[in-house]
Amino acid sequence: MNALATGDWLTRDRLNRVGWICVAISALIVAGVLATSHGTLMANGRPLGTDFSNVWTAGRMALEGRAVDTWTWKEHFAVQQAVHGRGVDLYAWIYPPPFLLVAAALASLPYVAALILWQVVTLAPFAWLLHRMVPRRETLLLTLGAPVTLICLLHGHNGFLTALLLGGGLVLLERRPLAAGLLFGCLLYKPQFALILPPLLLVGGRWRTILGACLSAGLLIGVTLLLWGWPVWAAFLAGLPQAQQVVVEQGTTGFYKMTTAFAAVRIWGGSVATAYGVQSLFTALTVAGAMWVGRRQVDGELRAAFICAAVLLSSPYAFDYDFAVLLPAIAFLWRHAQREGWRPYEKSLLAMVWLSPLIGRQVAEHLLIPIDWISTLAAAGIALRRTFVRAPQASLAAA
Repeated sequence: MNALATGDWLTRDRLNRVGWICVAISALIVAGVLATSHGTLMANGRPLGTDFSNVWTAGRMALEGRAVDTWTWKEHFAVQQAVHGRGVDLYAWIYPPPFLLVAAALASLPYVAALILWQVVTLAPFAWLLHRMVPRRETLLLTLGAPVTLICLLHGHNGFLTALLLGGGLVLLERRPLAAGLLFGCLLYKPQFALILPPLLLVGGRWRTILGACLSAGLLIGVTLLLWGWPVWAAFLAGLPQAQQVVVEQGTTGFYKMTTAFAAVRIWGGSVATAYGVQSLFTALTVAGAMWVGRRQVDGELRAAFICAAVLLSSPYAFDYDFAVLLPAIAFLWRHAQREGWRPYEKSLLAMVWLSPLIGRQVAEHLLIPIDWISTLAAAGIALRRTFVRAPQASLAAA
């Protein structure tokens, strides 16, 4: 228990060894998936990159002049079956129209080439960002070998892009507020994570950042209207109730994969109404927390770490691949602790946050313990505790 409290077990040498081992295992898993695949399908009959299937399919439909049909699940599924075969499951497209711009660009390439390119061009700058934040060799190892990184790679998901935009914006918030806003505005493609940023920026009076966000979001909206007109936005809005009912409320994809208070209540057998009630409480608390840390006298690293966790806690719709946004949170907290001192159990808790996606699904499904959600609470809690109580310099630990 003393080792857990002090975090002395988390030595630099151990971090390097764990990082190398995880990178090697992840590389072997990805290589094995590619080696045993046939065409666009994995050995288990699912599309390579699973969720990437809806991205590439939507892009193909847009290139064929059928952009408005991408939000019609029947039409979208028919194209997926044409690409992968009739035995695949539906991977529905529920993103706002700006993400269709990315999908169309990727669909100009063959499916497998597009998947590989998508992973490389989002993971590489994200890893670079984290290394700039904590310029140590183990940072790259622990980024590339993180369990959430493997989850994103296998699912072909956008977790790296989301974390890059959010983390990059928070890094630039003080020094280059307009550029930070431009990055934040691009998060328009993830509207469920947008609830936290407006109160943060408004309370802090960050008008240049707000201007940047409006510029980039407005540009994305304008381009989609120019290319496809209002019908794509109407189709997106019309499809939201179906997505809410099937994905969020019924948990068709699996509540054990989700990292929210809503999913935790549903895992424990609670009703939809109860789940919404509990989620509303956590949403209100995280918005209040964002307003608190949004004040300019709060340390920027602690503010950024809390916001990374708050975007997950504030929404009923977040999955374990979205845990990529907690890697910048760990980096922000690590930098602050190295400068200001460590408090008991913080190192061990941050290790749990990094590790939890490795076991999160299994623990939630079989033991009914939403460990990913608990880890998100831990990250937010560390940031808030440091905001209120300064750690004594005597607790500074070398690592």
